[in-house]
Amino acid sequence: IVRRDGGQHKPAGPSTEQRTATFTGAVYADAVLDGAEGAAVTSVFFAPGGRTFWHSHEHGQVLHVLEGRGLVGTENDTPQQISPGDVIWAAPGEVHWHGGGPESMLLHLAVSLGRTNWLGPVSDADYGDGQ
Repeated sequence: IVRRDGGQHKPAGPSTEQRTATFTGAVYADAVLDGAEGAAVTSVFFAPGGRTFWHSHEHGQVLHVLEGRGLVGTENDTPQQISPGDVIWAAPGEVHWHGGGPESMLLHLAVSLGRTNWLGPVSDADYGDGQ
């Protein structure tokens, strides 16, 4: 076991960084583990309507919902509602997105395995299908 905080209990990356390049709306993230050994762990806060772009992960992704309510969608399915306690698995290469609900914030812990392949933004129509 490697303790990453050097005994100081500090995050692995910049504190509460606003994400903009591959996200829509207000989204903030704190790196918990910086991608060591191919795994990145990030605490992500989405304001209502905030969401990721379409993306996939080389070796998959686990999302653990901590607070609020949100949506997760895949290429071929209607977005599903998610809430505290839910654990979501996105299989390797599965194109998906996730974010806050239309009227609710979402806080989740994301465990991303391998490289992330970012695609384009989620349209309002695709997002709206989850309401």
